Order: sequence, then C-alpha cells, then structure tokens
Amino acid sequence: MKLYELNKTQKINDSIENVFDFFSKPENLKTITPEKLSFNILTPIPINMDKGTVIDYTIRLFGIRVHWRTLITKYNPPYEFVDEQIKGPYNFWHHTHKFKKVDGGVEISDKVIYSIPMGVFGSVLHFLWIKRDLEKIFTHRRKVIEDILVNKNFENNENYKRNS
Repeated sequence: MKLYELNKTQKINDSIENVFDFFSKPENLKTITPEKLSFNILTPIPINMDKGTVIDYTIRLFGIRVHWRTLITKYNPPYEFVDEQIKGPYNFWHHTHKFKKVDGGVEISDKVIYSIPMGVFGSVLHFLWIKRDLEKIFTHRRKVIEDILVNKNFENNENYKRNS
C-alpha cells in the first residue's frame, strides 16, 4: 500500500482555546469544506468530541455521494486530536491536527497520511487529480479559517458554530 503525506501549517492571531474550540466542533467542517463537495454531517448534532467519537458524513465525488465515517483516536485539548477513516473513499486516512502557542497566536498544523484504492490506476489518479484537489481543499480551508478566526467574519459564515 503506497502512502502519501500532506502537511500544512497556518498561524492564527487568536488564543489556543478559541482556535481549538473551533476545530473541536465537527459541525464547523461544513464551513471550511468547499461547497462543491456537498459536505453533510449525518451524525446528530451537537457532537461531543472526545476520544472514541464516531462521526458520519457524506461528500460528493464525481457527482456520487460517498459515505465517510471517522473515529477520533486521540483527543488532547487544546493541543491535538486525530481522526482516522473507518469507512470512506481512501484505503487509509490518518489526520493529525496540532495546535501550538507561538508568538502572535497559534500555529495550526495538519498532517494527513493517506492511501488511494485501485492500485496503479489509483496512483495515476492521485498524480493527475487527487493530490491537487487536496491542495485546493486545504487552500480553501485556510482562507475560511482566516476569515472566521482572524477577521471575525461570522456573518458570512452562517454554518460556523460559536461558543454558546
């Protein structure tokens, strides 16, 4: 099984508690996911995030609805959590989210290790489309996170779940 790795970092001028709070609400995934994926959470909300939490949702790939199920395998607020795919479009998906206090705010780090199904065809598909699409998804996510957490633009992000 060929493994691929995607690493992204982003610095946010906010407290680690606020940043972690945003990411600890699975409902906010819809806000940071590009609309073209038609992200939809199936698990009843609100979802209490913790080690062992299972989250079901759907996305659209090539116009086909795909069921994705993840398990939170590590939960260490406000510093880190890990979600792993139980069911979904990848053979393997392991996403580590880390949050670290730095001068001027918080550094958000994402490390995704994943594997594509379909053997050689999957490798070609990864080269031609999947890798670039994941880059676009994380670029979109970066902009939305900046808009919400730095610019405090809540009005244009009606899906954002704030502390209440």
